[in-house]
Amino acid sequence: AVKRNLYQSQRPSKKSVPTASESNETESSSSFPSDSWTPTPGTAFKLLMSARLCAALWSVVSDCDETFNYWEPAHFLNYGRGFQTWEYSPAYAIRSYTYILLHVIPMKLCAVLLGDNTILVFYMTRCLLAVACAVSEMVFYRGVCTVFGANVGRLSLILLLFSAGMFASSAAFLPSSFSMYLTMVAYGAWLVGDSDVAIVSIAASAVLGWPFAAALGIPIAFDVLVLQRQWIFFLKWCAVSALLLLVPVVLVDTYLYGKLVIAPLNIVLYNVFSGHGPELYGVEPLSYYLINGFLNFNFAYILALGSLPFLLLCSWFLTESPYPKNFIWLSIAPMYIWILIFFTQPHKEERFLFPIYPFFALAASIVLDVTQRLLHMLMPGQGKGSHYTDDTNWLTALFSFVFAALSFSRIIAVYQGYHSPLDIYVELHRAASDPTIHTLPSDKPVNICVGKEWYRYPSSFFLPGPNWHLQFVQSEFKGILPKPYESVPDATRHIPTGMNDRNQEEPSRYVDISRCHYLIDRDTDDWTKLEPQYSSSPEWTVVKQAPFIDASRSHRFFRAFYIPFFSNYHCTYTAYNLLKTTRTKRGTKQPKKL
Repeated sequence: AVKRNLYQSQRPSKKSVPTASESNETESSSSFPSDSWTPTPGTAFKLLMSARLCAALWSVVSDCDETFNYWEPAHFLNYGRGFQTWEYSPAYAIRSYTYILLHVIPMKLCAVLLGDNTILVFYMTRCLLAVACAVSEMVFYRGVCTVFGANVGRLSLILLLFSAGMFASSAAFLPSSFSMYLTMVAYGAWLVGDSDVAIVSIAASAVLGWPFAAALGIPIAFDVLVLQRQWIFFLKWCAVSALLLLVPVVLVDTYLYGKLVIAPLNIVLYNVFSGHGPELYGVEPLSYYLINGFLNFNFAYILALGSLPFLLLCSWFLTESPYPKNFIWLSIAPMYIWILIFFTQPHKEERFLFPIYPFFALAASIVLDVTQRLLHMLMPGQGKGSHYTDDTNWLTALFSFVFAALSFSRIIAVYQGYHSPLDIYVELHRAASDPTIHTLPSDKPVNICVGKEWYRYPSSFFLPGPNWHLQFVQSEFKGILPKPYESVPDATRHIPTGMNDRNQEEPSRYVDISRCHYLIDRDTDDWTKLEPQYSSSPEWTVVKQAPFIDASRSHRFFRAFYIPFFSNYHCTYTAYNLLKTTRTKRGTKQPKKL
């Protein structure tokens, strides 16, 4: 009991933590040390929201899973049209519709306000996700400042604000991004003593978002159960979470699937115990995450990975810990738990690391702060009253400048190299409204086809109207493609034909290219019989082209980071094309009207 009371005495008091509204009224607070200027939570939110809204407008849809597993079901629930993957077949039911419905409600409101412009609905939904991310980051930042001090809080804010990884993940319609939001809320609340909010947030992250994100709550559970020994408190809030979250999720999914479904359990069973889990969709070496982490967090990623051994070594030199006991280890533990789980999995994807992006920023900030303290100790002639940041801020200023420069360089490189698919699908709307290009009657069904570029389709929100349909033509890809929800009553309950959970090709997905009115394709030098150079064919005419980076013929560094003048010289771009058929129904050519 004595040990527990001593431990709890080290926790910050809730009363000492200002709310966002209170922090707007004053730039100083007892929770935020005045040793150096640090933005209040309200100011931090404004900065973060500005950055996240930029991400919502300019970041690319980097993962086809985001399109076909989330944007497409949302489009179906909104407009009655969309693609269905095998995960949403009632035969497998490993995805939850509840998570989709959380986004469908604001989408419907946006549709009422914005009319029939589905592209605006798409981007407004992204903006709402961006605001949610900024709020979560503000809560996390407030907790970091309260426990670790102004310097660590300020550094964490800088790394979160400018990170290329946060730019990519903040507005993504993905459960991993959703789990990132709620994990930040959980640890921000836990750091200021709100363990109940932390428990509910972790539960919501796991039940509504991604079940594997429950592992990020292990340090909080260890604190509450082992260090504080509040078993009844913990079990009570777990029960509350189950009642408020799991029960509604099961009820919603059971109704939409037409049978009892516990989607969080199903996805765990498939990925862990099925014997043919995610490895079917590709495997990557360990270097994939090492390289990807550096691209998104550059040198902060290196500091974060080495934070544990560095802090253990520095604990020998520092006479006393500069932070409350146990908090430092429990705060960086989620990062190492996640690394232990996911770095060892054969199937690797960038989005799998989204939930621990904030911990990269926190761990790197702690390493920088401790380094400043050590440098201050080693500098001769320092007065007893001088603060350790007074003579070491040059280090964090230099690091922040290099970090921000590399992050901007990465963001620009990704935008320049990979944004053209979004531009081309926006151009499709302009082509549809131009009678000199689109000569078909307005009520006639229109097929817009994709071959090898199927996985860069941003979603049905970019189709010009309900009579425009995405179709697949055969390419070298031999896995399973999604198919439109079938036009039957209660389509979410209907078991569609041609689905399997082994990533086996379904030939029924393809249409003959003679049925295509428009085609979206990318020029390549290594064309094949199934993936010809359509733009060179007399059967197609180019409506619009946009540059797309050719990774195989571009320098690895200069395509990863944009360096003015050098990147343009060392990188090669190909044409990303919107093509229109020159065939008529009888196979004769139309005169060009472009």
